[in-house]
Amino acid sequence: MASFNKVILMGNLTRDPEMRVTSGGLSICKLGLAVSRNYSTREGERREETTFVDIDAFGKQAEVIAKYMRKGRPIMIEGRLKFDQWESDGQKRSKLGVILENFQFVGGPREEGEGGGYEQSSPPARNSGSTPGSTAENAGDAGALDEDVPF
Repeated sequence: MASFNKVILMGNLTRDPEMRVTSGGLSICKLGLAVSRNYSTREGERREETTFVDIDAFGKQAEVIAKYMRKGRPIMIEGRLKFDQWESDGQKRSKLGVILENFQFVGGPREEGEGGGYEQSSPPARNSGSTPGSTAENAGDAGALDEDVPF
């Protein structure tokens, strides 16, 4: 049976990332992402629909996200869906979430005093996470290129 489990989402963080480290030394970062869709009704009325997604990141990627991201900042993530089930007060509960496999910062660095985000003077280095090909894009590259443009 063939199957494929891949999710690509871009949105804004709904809260500051929550970072934990296991007793074995594995970093785990939990974050919430709001993804919006704009559409028009049959009557021509513009509406917006927002979906809230819980995301779990692990290892070096978790550390980079926790260090540089804050509530309201945009991010693009790639990952896989994970279905969790548990029982609470005798009722079966379930939740669909995303396990982060790769990410990319979106937008530029925040200006000093805006709060949150990452600083241009200390951008994150290439991510050496456990997933081959995983990267955290160098946030300072765009600023360096501006100085080289002759106009």
